[in-house]
Amino acid sequence: MNVELLPKRLELLSVLAPQARVIALLVNPNNPSSQRIIEKVQEGARVKGVQLLILKAGSKSEIDAAFASLVQLQAGALLIGADPLFFLQRSQLAELAVRHAVPAIFDAREFPAVGGLASYGASLMAANRQLGIYAGRILKGEKPADLPVQQPTTFELVVNLKTANALGLTVPPSILARADEVIE
Repeated sequence: MNVELLPKRLELLSVLAPQARVIALLVNPNNPSSQRIIEKVQEGARVKGVQLLILKAGSKSEIDAAFASLVQLQAGALLIGADPLFFLQRSQLAELAVRHAVPAIFDAREFPAVGGLASYGASLMAANRQLGIYAGRILKGEKPADLPVQQPTTFELVVNLKTANALGLTVPPSILARADEVIE
């Protein structure tokens, strides 16, 4: 589902950083989905008419190097691909984005909670609630193979206004009105 949400994240990032004509995408080359992520964002960038730079980081130290490249290449905004490494390094990513004055959007609410600008993704709380319902059904005797596969249906947009102010960005009212949470 995270790959399918990338065009929406790119659109939100374009609204948050309208001056950005060059947008970078950070992916982990060790992630089996990285090629699909790149293709999906390239398609969205063509539609948006922005130049897309691909940055790769497969370790904590490579994240620092990717940000150095990002600054050198003068990217105006950054889209972070969903990846367990990036989730674990969320504080590092959020801090580097602010330090280098690059608006960045992430896939999970935990990023803006540690200082990232914004996130858009499936609600983990709603997914965990559904998991609990399924566990209850199984404990009551239903066979797991008989239960339908479900995808997330609840998505959340989180915006960190402190970070927006630190980056000199004005968050449009349309984004604030759609946000599920605004961190002030």
